Order: sequence, then C-alpha cells, then structure tokens
Amino acid sequence: MILVVLRSSLFAAFQLLLTPVFAVIALLTFPLPALTRYRIITVWTRWVMWASRVICGIRYRVVGAENIPKDPCIILAKHQSAWETMGFQLIFPPQVWVLKKELLRVPFFGWGLAMLSPIAIDRSSRRQALQQLVEQGQHRLVAGFFIVIFPEGTRIAPGKRGKYRAGGARLAVQTKTPVLPVAHNAGLCWGKNAFLKYPGLVTVSIGPLIQPDGDAETLARRVEDWIENEMQHLDAR
Repeated sequence: MILVVLRSSLFAAFQLLLTPVFAVIALLTFPLPALTRYRIITVWTRWVMWASRVICGIRYRVVGAENIPKDPCIILAKHQSAWETMGFQLIFPPQVWVLKKELLRVPFFGWGLAMLSPIAIDRSSRRQALQQLVEQGQHRLVAGFFIVIFPEGTRIAPGKRGKYRAGGARLAVQTKTPVLPVAHNAGLCWGKNAFLKYPGLVTVSIGPLIQPDGDAETLARRVEDWIENEMQHLDAR
C-alpha cells in the first residue's frame, strides 16, 4: 500500500506540473481548425497515459478493435473513472465528448477542454440539452469527429449498474449514425474521484456497430444489453 501511495503521489505531481503548461498551449491553438487543435492538445493525454503506465503501472488492452469504423460514429460506453476519458483518445479516432458545462469552468483543465469542441450541455434543462445534443452532434459528425457519450450519465463503481439514458440513442436515430458500444473495467485500477491508482490491466471491449434502426428507446436497450452482458464477462475474468 505504501508503494501505491508513493506512486499515486508522484503521478498527481506530474499532472499538476503538466496541466497548466498545456492549458496555455490549448488557448494558443484557438485560431486553428478543430481537428488540428485536437491533435495538439491531446499530446497532454498521451503524456498522462504514459505516466499512468510508467508510474502507476496501469496498462490496457483492446478487444474488438476491428469493429472501429473509418467513418465517424457515436460511441456509447461504460463510465467508471477518469481513465476512459483519456484512454479512449489513444484507442479511437479524433473525438468529442458530451459533458456537463460546469467542467469547462475548472481552471486550466477546463480551459483546455473547451478548445476540444465538446458538447457541453446544461443538465437542468432536459429538453434544451437534447436539442443542443442533436444540433451540435450533427455538426461534430460532419466535421469528422466521433462522439463519445456515457449513457449512465455519471461514473459507476465496478460491479454496479446505473440508469441508462436514451439521449445518445436519440442522437443516433435522428442523425442516422451507427452506435459503437464499449465496455471496460478501468474502475478496478482508477476509481471514481480516487487519489490512489492501483497497478493492473484495463480491458476495453468494443462491440460490433449497432445500426440506428427503430426508435431510440429500442436502440438504447440494445446498447445497454450488450454493454452490461460484456461487463459480466469482464468481471468474471
């Protein structure tokens, strides 16, 4: 445990030193095209992921990488920790995330995040948030970005199951965009809001594309069924 505390402390110090520097770099990329900004700013992610592997001993493997399409799609994924928000950037093509707008106010981190063209919604107004999701989601897809959505809406502890929302499925149906379901067990190494990071192997399992046939509720259930069934396999391993 002492080694875990030391490693986690060193990792936190690394992030603390790196993030303000890249926040400034991110702001300087403002005049550049969105995809160019993404490639520059996400160098921060590559450094943090490198540190999580070298310092904390968190490795990862991908199952089903052949299912990732060439054209942009909507990624609906399990949400357990902050790890996947960074790990996905190394696994999938350029992407944007649907997130709560309050995150953009976080000093340094939020400033850099704002330059990555996220879909920052106001959760207090559900109807307005859905309209914003569809309008901005269509724009991001046309611009060449994949869209990452965590349908449970918040981080869920390993072995638990949250309530799946149909917003991502509605976006898929209205834009006629396929959905890529993703399961993973990152929470075993990097817990929700946890300072301690434990060494281990994160498995990211990518399912086959699901076409947006039928209504949003049916699509949402198909996605939920695949993710939760796959989570049982990951937990069993």
